[in-house]
Amino acid sequence: MTQALEVRAREGLRIWLRFSDGSAGEVDLSDLAGRGVFRAWDRGGVFAKVHVAPHGAVAWDDEIELCADSSIWK
Repeated sequence: MTQALEVRAREGLRIWLRFSDGSAGEVDLSDLAGRGVFRAWDRGGVFAKVHVAPHGAVAWDDEIELCADSSIWK
């Protein structure tokens, strides 16, 4: 299974990612903003706290994460 190795927050609710299979690039997550758990991004500074969780998911806290096989990356 491909895992995220590195992630960085970008402007406009975008993130840059590098995966274990060697692929890398930016993803626009703005379509998720304001919906469900992603409402948390509306609070100042939350989106910038993006990190790779120990199990390889892209995460912001214990409640918000996107796994490497999510359709969002395709």
